Amino acid sequence: MRTFDDAMVADFLKRSYFAVDGLWFVKAEERFGFDEAIALDEAVWEVMSKIQARKARAALGIIGNSLEDLAQAFSLKLTAEGYDYDFDIDTSAATFTIRTCPWYEILKSSGRTHIAETIAERICKREFAGWIREFEQDVGVHFDGRLCVPSEECDTCRVVFSRSS
Repeated sequence: MRTFDDAMVADFLKRSYFAVDGLWFVKAEERFGFDEAIALDEAVWEVMSKIQARKARAALGIIGNSLEDLAQAFSLKLTAEGYDYDFDIDTSAATFTIRTCPWYEILKSSGRTHIAETIAERICKREFAGWIREFEQDVGVHFDGRLCVPSEECDTCRVVFSRSS
């Protein structure tokens, strides 16, 4: 029997993860229309963010709820999904600068960039808020630019988790 290294298994699972997300969305859209499919997607990612945050917390041995803990766990998600990003953190905010988003790359390759801004507004915001709920209640999230809304001022997503002082 052939053995598979961890990188091969991880790549297979990551590709399957992306494929099933896109496939179920397209099938829901075909059956129920875009508005219902995006509403279902919101519900899925609200729960998925909770699961991911808890799994990241456990995998990293994080027991606290600080902004630093949130940033560390969220970094695991971004790394596992294949984002190209950096982040900076200070006492009031953790800012993730995302140069490449695998979800946006999939939308580009499938010719569906016309839905990217809606996904960012409805799915990304809800998903990232789910991470916050698992860590720290006094933090908000906002975007300072988005990859899927190109502009001369910004060619990255800047996701900012900031204290609500």
